[in-house]
Amino acid sequence: MNSETHSTTPPETLIIASRESRLAMWQAEHVRCALHKLYPRCDVKILGMTTRGDQILDRTLSKVGGKGLFVKELEAALADGRADLAVHSLKDVPMQLPDGFTLGAILEREDPTDAFVSRHYASLDELPAGSIVGTSSLRREAMIRMRFPHLEVRPLRGNLDTRLGKLDRGDYAAIILASAGLIRLGMEARIRARLDSSESLPAAGQGALGIEIRADRPELAAWLAPLHDDKTALAVEAERAVSRALGSSCEVPLAAFAQWQGDALHLRGIVSMPDGRRVLRAEESAQAPDLAAALELGRRVSSDLEAQGAMEIVGALTTMHHTDGPNTAPKGTKS
Repeated sequence: MNSETHSTTPPETLIIASRESRLAMWQAEHVRCALHKLYPRCDVKILGMTTRGDQILDRTLSKVGGKGLFVKELEAALADGRADLAVHSLKDVPMQLPDGFTLGAILEREDPTDAFVSRHYASLDELPAGSIVGTSSLRREAMIRMRFPHLEVRPLRGNLDTRLGKLDRGDYAAIILASAGLIRLGMEARIRARLDSSESLPAAGQGALGIEIRADRPELAAWLAPLHDDKTALAVEAERAVSRALGSSCEVPLAAFAQWQGDALHLRGIVSMPDGRRVLRAEESAQAPDLAAALELGRRVSSDLEAQGAMEIVGALTTMHHTDGPNTAPKGTKS
């Protein structure tokens, strides 16, 4: 991450690679507007693209290759020069970027919570036994199964509008989404309840936007530096360090969330089985951390989880996934 003063020569043209979903395009437009304010004479364009993650909607992410499916095509556009930067929801960005790529900026975080969305009920507690709850996330599935074993959890794929449409058609009694996406698209009114982090710990990077660039474009890093938010970056880098250490796999229900408490950064991590019957928790704090200290904070939390047996869970679920094959769910999940 280059946070030096931006180049004295402003860019003339910048092209942003983005997925074509409404939320992804909002995020790209948000960055486009921010860049235009910084560099009024720069022509900032958006290159809309469809990724494999957008095309494969009949299986959960854990069965089709994970979150990297949402970024590979955008990285290809960066690599061959069709685009200068790519805007991502950080929770969709693999914890280990491919060689030659880096995060040029991390923007200030939006609400990181999970949102309960339903037409007829105000909270998970109100749902009758047997109610169907939709989620695309093993992390959220494990949270629901742990606290509400009488509910039925089913996979929910598709963009935000598709998911809301399935809810409105009556396919689900409720769905769990990221609050940030609903807020960004002006649909905050659809949120019936925000799940407290003590009930549903967010995913690493949830609510934050990252701008990916080629590592050999230092001038881009300099131009993006004014958009970078240090406090958000330190929090999400600590979170991503936990996921990275534990395998950063969509096959494992894993949460990592860092919050600022004054000058201290407090990080919590959870690893669990999908059925919610075994849950490991760890938390640590660091006073006024820099990037190295934030990464060390993530290492301490991941080490604590490993000491409790996290890698046994990771290994068991990874083995189940590869043994069962790409079209069947690990035991403890419903397809």
